[in-house]
Amino acid sequence: MPDRSPASPVRRAAVVLVAVAVTIALVRAFLLQSFVVPTGSMEPTVEIGDRVVVSRLSSLFGDVQRGDVVVFNGAGVFDDTDPGPDTLLGRVGRGVAALFSMPVGSHDYVKRVIGLPGDHVVCCDDQGRITVNDEPLDETYVADGDRPSEVAFDIVVPDDRLWVMGDHRSDSADSRAYLGSPGGGTVPLDRVVGKVAGIYWPLSRFGGLDDGSGR
Repeated sequence: MPDRSPASPVRRAAVVLVAVAVTIALVRAFLLQSFVVPTGSMEPTVEIGDRVVVSRLSSLFGDVQRGDVVVFNGAGVFDDTDPGPDTLLGRVGRGVAALFSMPVGSHDYVKRVIGLPGDHVVCCDDQGRITVNDEPLDETYVADGDRPSEVAFDIVVPDDRLWVMGDHRSDSADSRAYLGSPGGGTVPLDRVVGKVAGIYWPLSRFGGLDDGSGR
């Protein structure tokens, strides 16, 4: 006989709620995540307290482009912490945490991709511009009053790695700060969480990001 006890509808509702929560967590873990930006290293493009949506599709399908703003796990790259294995449970946990737009750990960084694998990235030419493969970058996104870089560098980005920088160049600990580290400050592609698709909060800043392409 069917269970007609008063608790049955409650149990069914609980099962539905759990299924919805797991689905949302999986979507966020594998497709979308939400982050609160805790520092000013990407100002004025992304400001302290901005809530951003991060698409994981670019990292899943290897479609990271120069000019993209990405979130990546810098453990063991920008600090000395062992990142540990990238497990399904870990990704789901990040998704659940991101459900509430909380900063996920102290090892997640938001920076702009300046150099792709194989790129020759140099600072600076005689006009003070960063060049990539001998072509100067028109960096419209750099914070007012900042130079493209106060630190000179000349690097060929290794295979499967990225050279990244913050838009607030005078207040960003990015690839330049780790030139003497293994990898020369570059970030492994497999550490990229995803591309920042845009800002959704506060509403006054709602919209996409300048990728420097003029589009």
